[in-house]
Amino acid sequence: MDIFLQSIGAVNDETRVKILRFIYDNGRVCVCDIEQAFGMIQSRVSRHLKILKDAGFLRVERVGRWAYYSIRSPLDRFRQQVLEEIRYLAIDNPELSITCSAPAEETR
Repeated sequence: MDIFLQSIGAVNDETRVKILRFIYDNGRVCVCDIEQAFGMIQSRVSRHLKILKDAGFLRVERVGRWAYYSIRSPLDRFRQQVLEEIRYLAIDNPELSITCSAPAEETR
């Protein structure tokens, strides 16, 4: 029951749904690119990402000082179905534009 409620709570926010869809559409994304795309300060983006990660939707990979977020794999059936439903929402998300200045070997 706790996992269900935590998952529902994580997607009970328009910004988190948009961020989740953004990551789903773009794959592995640096936190700085999310900040840039959504015009949000780092602390606010980090809070949303933490909630989505704690709810089991995201994984984080740290490369040097950079944090890259992607959809956790494998996902359980419930979270996978939530992501499938989010795909069908009419969301006007920004385009991904790489803004991090990570060294070439650290980028995607």
